[in-house]
Amino acid sequence: MSVSSLSTPDAQLDLRGTPCPINFVRTKIRLQQMSPGALLEVWLDPGEPIEQVPDSLTMAGYQIEEISDCSGYFSLLVRRPLNAK
Repeated sequence: MSVSSLSTPDAQLDLRGTPCPINFVRTKIRLQQMSPGALLEVWLDPGEPIEQVPDSLTMAGYQIEEISDCSGYFSLLVRRPLNAK
């Protein structure tokens, strides 16, 4: 399977206005509900959320594919691993 920046997310999660660590917890729960290999788009606020959540997800074993600055918020594309339990 090739990874491209044109990947279409399987689901979207708007966590703008959600404080840390709640935004990480909600992202992780949503990813666990998705199929292995699925792509989730998460909208995060600038500052602590975009600084903390991607690192936390990476440490939890998720693959960050892209972070985009969308003027006022960030779009994070994160993929659930194929070997997810």
